[in-house]
Amino acid sequence: MAIKRALISVSDKTGIVEFAGELAKLGVEIISTGGTQSLLKEKGVPVIGISEVTGFPEIMDGRVKTLHPAVHSGLLAVRDNVEHQESMKQLGLDYIDLVVVNLYPFAETIAKPNVTYEDAIENIDIGGPTMLRSAAKNHAFVTVVVDAADYAQVLEEVQEGGDTTLDTRKRLAAKVFRHTGSYDALISDYLSKQVGEPYPERYTVTYEKVQELRYGENPHQKAAFYRKPNAAAGNITTAEQLHGKELSYNNINDANTALQIVKEFSEPAVVAVKHMNPCGVGIGTTVLEAYQKAYAADPTSIFGGIVAANRTVDEATAQLLHEIFLEIVIAPDFTPGALEILEKKKNIRLLKVSGLDTVTGRKAEPVITSVEGGMLVQDSDAYQLTDADLKVVTERQPTEEELKQLLFAWKVVKHVKSNAIVLAADDMTVGVGAGQMNRVGAAKIAIEQAGDKAKGSVLASDAFFPMGDTLEMAAKAGITAVIQPGGSIKDEESIRVANENGIAMIMTGVRHFKH
Repeated sequence: MAIKRALISVSDKTGIVEFAGELAKLGVEIISTGGTQSLLKEKGVPVIGISEVTGFPEIMDGRVKTLHPAVHSGLLAVRDNVEHQESMKQLGLDYIDLVVVNLYPFAETIAKPNVTYEDAIENIDIGGPTMLRSAAKNHAFVTVVVDAADYAQVLEEVQEGGDTTLDTRKRLAAKVFRHTGSYDALISDYLSKQVGEPYPERYTVTYEKVQELRYGENPHQKAAFYRKPNAAAGNITTAEQLHGKELSYNNINDANTALQIVKEFSEPAVVAVKHMNPCGVGIGTTVLEAYQKAYAADPTSIFGGIVAANRTVDEATAQLLHEIFLEIVIAPDFTPGALEILEKKKNIRLLKVSGLDTVTGRKAEPVITSVEGGMLVQDSDAYQLTDADLKVVTERQPTEEELKQLLFAWKVVKHVKSNAIVLAADDMTVGVGAGQMNRVGAAKIAIEQAGDKAKGSVLASDAFFPMGDTLEMAAKAGITAVIQPGGSIKDEESIRVANENGIAMIMTGVRHFKH
């Protein structure tokens, strides 16, 4: 077999003139439509219009042009089937051996800030996916190309042997169904949201590969990194790597955690993360002051960790960062001097994440967690406390400074693995107890880490206290104020212990479990 006829209709015109021109030189007849046909003609590539094949004009603003038996018979006919051969002869139809199609830019359309519903619907391609699916189904005989990156290989094989190999056609067919599946997933997601069904009876998602990873959490696990189409700025998937080694699976997870925490703050903030838990968080009037506090929070655990800042890293801050081993530094930008200092370390990854310095609130987004045989989907924990949520349940009111530190600790504790306890003082964490099987255990770790700094600090708990023992421990450590959700059947016991020890306690009514 040989490729004698090609149908080309593309929205993305990248490389198409050169590709079609080379096919034409090989004697391949080019059929095309609309804008692609006009472009090829303009560039001197011999081309015939789709209407010459179908005997029917393009109508309804181009909505109906390729949906015709003359097109789909040529794509779907099984070339070694005698009945199919006879039908083609009787009807005077010709085979189509190569299809090059990419689709209306639906993803790009819905990404526009002020896109209208009508505009989105108009950019749902019908004829394109239909041709792609027909050609891909019949890949035993038909070559189908949806990605300009494949032009070179297809052209090389046709130049060498007149046709593509079956292995290539199989690979391209699989790519087509991934492409159309992704396209349909975007459309169904958009329409589901338009009608208020964010969690419908069938939940289809699509992601595009960012990179292959050397391995997953451990060297024996395969892994890759994907992002959502139209991912917004300000997250790890849209980060620009300025320097250093390729990111690993664990790097990406930790970096994501650091970004989620630092985005809680509007003032200059720095977060240090190890194994998806914060080991130090600080805020200040400058990024330098914030880093100094994040470092002082736990100078041991920050070693080999990941640091995220929500302000441009300057030379003074870079000099301190350079003094210890860090896997990654993330910031909205780096001054030239800071880059010069940090790039002296060959392997440190420097990530520029735009928008970190202009965060003005967060909205809930679907979060997917894999379970064996399925997945869980929930809204992200984007709840922001209001003054109405803050209910002082003790005899003593928190001071203005205690309230400031409580709200700081509350922003951090929601990102610590449950059971979680965070101690804070002087705009920095001084103790973090994460991922314990009981709340007393988490409090014990946080208090032991804080040491002398526990005295005069405040405590945040991601969930209620089942009984008064955590408050008793806090009182012995010299903690002066507590913020927690409340809601335990033994809340009164905790309140009594707090009152007996002069501790001010706020209940929010909001829980922040993180598993």
